[in-house]
Amino acid sequence: MSDSSSAPHIALLPSSGMGHLTPFLRLAASLVSNCNCHVTLITIQPTVSLSESQLISNFCSSFPQITPKQFQLLPFDPSTAHSQDPFFLHMESIRRSAHLLSPVLSSPASPPLNTLIIDITLTSAFLPVTSNLNISSYILFTSSAKMLSLCVYFTKILESSTESNEYFEIPGTSPLPISSVPPVLFDLSSLFTCHFIENGSKLVESNGILINTLESLESETLAALNDGKVVDGLPPVISIGPLVPCEFEKSSVSSPLRWLDNEQRGSVVYVSFGSRTAMGRAQIRELAVGLVESECRFLWVVKDKKVDREEEEGLEIILGNELMQKVKEKGLVLKEWVDQEGILSHSSVGGFVSHCGWNSVTEAALYGVPILAWPQHGDQRINAGVVEENELGLWVKSWGWGDGQVLVKGEEIGKKIKELMNDGRLKLKAAHVKDIAKKAIEVDGTSKNGFSKFINSCNKL
Repeated sequence: MSDSSSAPHIALLPSSGMGHLTPFLRLAASLVSNCNCHVTLITIQPTVSLSESQLISNFCSSFPQITPKQFQLLPFDPSTAHSQDPFFLHMESIRRSAHLLSPVLSSPASPPLNTLIIDITLTSAFLPVTSNLNISSYILFTSSAKMLSLCVYFTKILESSTESNEYFEIPGTSPLPISSVPPVLFDLSSLFTCHFIENGSKLVESNGILINTLESLESETLAALNDGKVVDGLPPVISIGPLVPCEFEKSSVSSPLRWLDNEQRGSVVYVSFGSRTAMGRAQIRELAVGLVESECRFLWVVKDKKVDREEEEGLEIILGNELMQKVKEKGLVLKEWVDQEGILSHSSVGGFVSHCGWNSVTEAALYGVPILAWPQHGDQRINAGVVEENELGLWVKSWGWGDGQVLVKGEEIGKKIKELMNDGRLKLKAAHVKDIAKKAIEVDGTSKNGFSKFINSCNKL
């Protein structure tokens, strides 16, 4: 794409959690392998989870040409952040340490550093750093373009009354159900909401926004963002998705591919709610009942705690011995990090029960696997809307958020899984999306063109 003499030197600053770290590392791998860029990875110390530490270690071993630079965080009193979420507390610690990044970035480098890619959650804290160092700044938005439209337009929404409406009207895009907006954003005293507003407002001061989305899935929203319909003066929003999973991600994880090899084509439903979603035990047991009653073979990744370092109790304790035996007869249950790419790309997998974290949605699209959307928190209902609009899956809105207020019964879950696995129309649509996603990452595809646009813009600054 570019020779090493003309390629820019780019540093990447990820935020807290695997959902943010993973796309950053995939982006870094693409910049080195496909664009011949000089890359520096800012590694945040310490990490929250064991999975993050292992992934960074595997990545650095796989790409010795990438320069890792440790960014040691300042300690702070977590009570001042008014949150119990360890990942949010870690993100807040990164933000409060922003002034310490300047000496890390300004140390001599050859070629000199000219661009920093910042995680969306860190935007308002770190844009002043790039300004002071006279380097360009790009934001990596790790969710959907639909979520980005809410992020940049949210201040305008706050200025208007929406109490009697069911939808937020964002110019140039389809109406956004208010019920899909993360509940925390309605609490203006929340520090998370304050950061969300600050970050969205500051995006106009960056040189551009990179987004891990498939252009064909969100063409209307991307056009609205780039045509100035959502916010006037927004820098270019460049679609570089889907970011493709890499080999380094498969190290130190469980790979149940041998089990899948013995299953019939398209017969297995994969069930996983990502790296941060810990279901309540009552709901976990109802899900187990639903999987058994679906009469489908299944591969289920159970997560009982938010932070993997705290995962201590075995599956028998979580499910109970009797239910555990029934589950073992019908499928494979794991309580550890898995090779999701290997699973979704396996011929025996025909459906995906997912929280609709954006990485999972893009991976399902890349491998043509229909989704049963079950959003739990954050941006996931908005992402589920993208899935539904593109007929990539099913979404039962009455199941609510994963906050314990709605206990979805096993019988209903089983019926929906059976519907997902037997819907021929969904399978055809998912196969079509897969073809489009594969073309996007080929030469002259939308993802490749996005990377070229980004590299060219870096060289002009």
